[in-house]
Amino acid sequence: MLRPAAHLFVSGLVLLLGACAASPGQTPAAGVGTEARALHAPAFSSLVASRRASVVDITTLRVGRDEHHPDIELEFAPENDFADRLAWPLPASVRLSQIRDLASGVILASDGLILTSAHVVASIDEAQVRLDDGRRFKARVVGVDRRTDVALLKIEAKDLPVAVIGDSSRLAPGDWVAAISAPFGFHGSVTTGVVSATDRFIGGAGEIPFIQTDVAINPGSSGSPLFNSRGEVVAINSLIYSGSGGYMGLSFSIPINLAMKIAAQLRTHGTVPRAHLGAEVQEMTAALARSFGIPQATGALVVRVDADSPAQAAGLARGDVIAKFDGVRISHFTDVLRHIADCRPGTRSRMDVWRRGKMLTVWVTLSEPPASKIASLTDDAAEWNDGLGLSLGELSHARRLRLRIDGGLLVREAAGLARSEGVRAGDLIIAVNDMRLENVDDFRRSLSRIPAGRTVALLVMRDRRMAYVPVRIPMQGVGSRSRLYSAGPDALLQRIGVAGEEQQ
Repeated sequence: MLRPAAHLFVSGLVLLLGACAASPGQTPAAGVGTEARALHAPAFSSLVASRRASVVDITTLRVGRDEHHPDIELEFAPENDFADRLAWPLPASVRLSQIRDLASGVILASDGLILTSAHVVASIDEAQVRLDDGRRFKARVVGVDRRTDVALLKIEAKDLPVAVIGDSSRLAPGDWVAAISAPFGFHGSVTTGVVSATDRFIGGAGEIPFIQTDVAINPGSSGSPLFNSRGEVVAINSLIYSGSGGYMGLSFSIPINLAMKIAAQLRTHGTVPRAHLGAEVQEMTAALARSFGIPQATGALVVRVDADSPAQAAGLARGDVIAKFDGVRISHFTDVLRHIADCRPGTRSRMDVWRRGKMLTVWVTLSEPPASKIASLTDDAAEWNDGLGLSLGELSHARRLRLRIDGGLLVREAAGLARSEGVRAGDLIIAVNDMRLENVDDFRRSLSRIPAGRTVALLVMRDRRMAYVPVRIPMQGVGSRSRLYSAGPDALLQRIGVAGEEQQ
């Protein structure tokens, strides 16, 4: 189960390598690396002493939950869980409307530019940064890129210690690395480990070549820097794999080369301009290559072409295999995603494509991504008003099993009376008074039985906790404006504490 901050067991290989370290006076065998890939763990104490000042703690406040994390279908580490209860023991009625999260970041510029994770600061209302010397500053969000989970903050400060940026392309499995962060709010905590793999691609985040390590990452560590043995930042810690919500030895970090490229765009534009192809691709296998009459199992197999998309206009078809993109060989289908991510809208690109055993050339002009669309439950329900300012969606049976609840409705939007009482997008409404909700019709019926002007109690679930929220039914009763949507992306559920999905 994947959870962004970020989580195998501690590898026996690590212990074995430590036991096999050369004794003093011995010369390592020829060909054995002398940098971080040495058989013994490096001493990180001097590194920590010289670099910890460039690491910051981040506390955020959001009134409710941001709507969703549309592009990375992973569960971010529950920054607000244990630490929230530990540091801010607020009454349930207050906690429903104010959520505090903990995270970490790294200073990029002496005037207060800070790199962190997007899932930490997206849709927040306030952010505070604590420096290593104890000073605290109010921070503003410069830009957020949810696709890569990269964000920039800015504080008004001068002469700050700046991190040394390394080259993540030089990392290799076996390299020693260390993280400095504030797990559960414990400032300046140091954890070490090795690089388990590079270019690790995860479903739902195809353009991110994650660096997998066994460095312990926990809630509060999101956005923290990953250092190599030379004290250079080589990645930003982002994800964990866990069946329990805590560290299990599988941590995933965003390569610093990618993070810095995104940060430069955010600093200049506040956003990241991206191009759109309008085609879905998958990995080629030997069996598929034989089926399509292709000599080798490389490239990206086109499985869908969107209507009215650049791909359709260019003549790209389902079953085509993209072998090259602008002259660059496509080894893995994610190469296509990353190449498009590097292009600007309006870019004219050449694709060399296998079709029915023959190679042909397709020219495509990439466009801006289309606005996202959310389908309504039914055409006649698209403009239904509950009078409370709520837009609701039904949960699938699988989602209910994952949440261990019998029913409930997902709050897509919250405004008006409901929002003023603390209901937020991302909440689940489990019941109206004592009536459990299975679908939106149950919600309609339950409200229709309550006289206008009376108060109804909504049983709201957020972050695996429940509380009743009293909301007064407006005098005009229920009417005709709020929208009812089908359940949104999986990532929307992550904001209410859904366990990460098992990979199929």
